Amino acid sequence: MIVWRKDVVQMENTKTDPNSPWKSDTILIVDDDAINRKILGKIFSEYYTIQEARDGWEGIMQIQENQNRFCAILLDVLMPKMNGIEVLHWLKKMGLLEKIPTFLITSEAVESVMQEAYDLGVMDVISKPVISYVVLRRVRSIIELFEARKHLSAVVEDQSLKLLKQAERIIELNQGMIEALATAIEFRNEESGGHVHRICGITKMMLEKTNFVEKMDEKEIENIALASIMHDVGKITIPDAVLTKPGKLTKEEYEIMKTHTLKGVDILESIPQLKDSGIYDYACDIARHHHERWDGRGYPDGLAGNAISPWAQVVSLADVYDALICRRVYKASFPREQVLKMIGSGQCGLFNPRLLESFYSVEDQLFEMYQKIPEMQKSG
Repeated sequence: MIVWRKDVVQMENTKTDPNSPWKSDTILIVDDDAINRKILGKIFSEYYTIQEARDGWEGIMQIQENQNRFCAILLDVLMPKMNGIEVLHWLKKMGLLEKIPTFLITSEAVESVMQEAYDLGVMDVISKPVISYVVLRRVRSIIELFEARKHLSAVVEDQSLKLLKQAERIIELNQGMIEALATAIEFRNEESGGHVHRICGITKMMLEKTNFVEKMDEKEIENIALASIMHDVGKITIPDAVLTKPGKLTKEEYEIMKTHTLKGVDILESIPQLKDSGIYDYACDIARHHHERWDGRGYPDGLAGNAISPWAQVVSLADVYDALICRRVYKASFPREQVLKMIGSGQCGLFNPRLLESFYSVEDQLFEMYQKIPEMQKSG
């Protein structure tokens, strides 16, 4: 292998930047004739590093060694071991003809050879003997086009990464605002603020670890889990005298409390940014229907059976489980065994039997999160 180093890499007003991440600066000349390699090397050595190969096989070995080094390949047709057309077939198979401009330089410029070369993806077929200024201009022009394309691709990729990071940051901020609003509601209700995070965790586990809702991808699960955080957002409209009352609500107070489902939807509909997100429809459905029950005796719409969306059913059960097992302003916490009995017997409203089956299959894992709650808040 012979390598000729360039001293000055310049033509007209363009320069090769050796530090550029998209710039290649070596031309590979593949020809079994040493004189032909010398002639071509002389033409391009002022502007590029020249690397030589004596046959097609040797050229392939050099390309495999570091394909990113080469800005162009000058390829003879008639060579021992592997001819130029065979090399083109290999370059095509490896997808390199789209990355490295390749030129066929040959005295065998018959129509069939030219046709096959162009069909494979060669940039140009140049006849020998070459005219130095013609071949220089033709090859350099194509190289500059390829380099400009790589430069543009790098810029686009860089901008895409920046936009992606900005989008991720916006998502994080939006999620943070949603969580902050939901937590503020819980604090108003004299809770720790952990309720909404536990509902999110229970919802996510029920969707991931059970088959209650089938054919749901990871993104949908994330959206539903995040939407569940907003299930009680309507409570921000409920007067303190009702929301924080330590005793049992009167019939009139209970009717006021029930309006939080409809008020929640009104609040969600008033947030323009939320409508453009993947959680909006889930959040509205969950906020409105997380107090519906399987037998139709819930509120606000009296939905029954599968008329209740599966995610609203999951959040409904999660909400009841958390309310029973944790202390509230109006009640003490219940022991775990009693909680499971109350849910299974329908004391808290009737649930979908399939939902209960799924819930019981992961309840051991769900209960683990309650071991981290301060002693005064959890059941024995």
